[in-house]
Amino acid sequence: MKLAPINTMSNEPLSLSVDHRLIVALDVPSLEEARKYLDDLEGVVRFYKIGLELFLAVNREFLEEIRARQCRIFLDLKMNDIDETVRRAVNLAAGLGVDFLTILGNHATAKAAVLGRGDHSLKILTVPLLSSWGEKDLQELGVLQREPGDGARFSTLDEYVLWRAEMAMAQRCDGLIASGKYVKMFRDRFGEKAIIVSPGVRPAGQDTHEHQRSLTPFDAIHAGADYLVVGRPIRDASNRREAAQRIQDDIALALKSKTGRI
Repeated sequence: MKLAPINTMSNEPLSLSVDHRLIVALDVPSLEEARKYLDDLEGVVRFYKIGLELFLAVNREFLEEIRARQCRIFLDLKMNDIDETVRRAVNLAAGLGVDFLTILGNHATAKAAVLGRGDHSLKILTVPLLSSWGEKDLQELGVLQREPGDGARFSTLDEYVLWRAEMAMAQRCDGLIASGKYVKMFRDRFGEKAIIVSPGVRPAGQDTHEHQRSLTPFDAIHAGADYLVVGRPIRDASNRREAAQRIQDDIALALKSKTGRI
């Protein structure tokens, strides 16, 4: 059985409803905990991210359960493999009826993913830089210069990240995963051509954990993000519904401040 995607996208991102802009990360290890999470947020949240941990624990029927709740699905697997494997894997993911899928490879990976997507409505999003990575990580890989003239290809982190983003968009990916200042940088560079999803979002005053570039919900939307991914601030809250609603309220305020309307 092929699941039909829920069509809420339009040519104008600002027309997205607030409850579709918040993507809640189902960062739990079991199907039972995931179902409890869905029950806690029933009627408040309309979009969920399934990462590698939960993906290994669930099956197709669970995706159908999410669909039955009239919710959308972001499959965050950060695919990065040989071209043919990526093409075939993306084709299978598209057949599951998920809405978003992440990749983490080079231009050939992006090209293979778009080819594998075919005529499905699945949106391919690339990850130019993991939100937990910074300059030191790329310097250790020899990608980023430690000092001028050391032979590394890129002299600054911004130069590397923008190169990765441009490479993906040139291969017809639909959007980018962006955190911190890269939200505005990508919006300025690509305009409305790119769907921008911002991970590691934290309400003001909360621990950013391993995320090196974190924004508040208000700041991320104001900088140009279309969607926010929030995990622990909702998952670990004493009242998940209230935590999600507060973030949606921040999103609404940011949209109003940008447009004068919601």
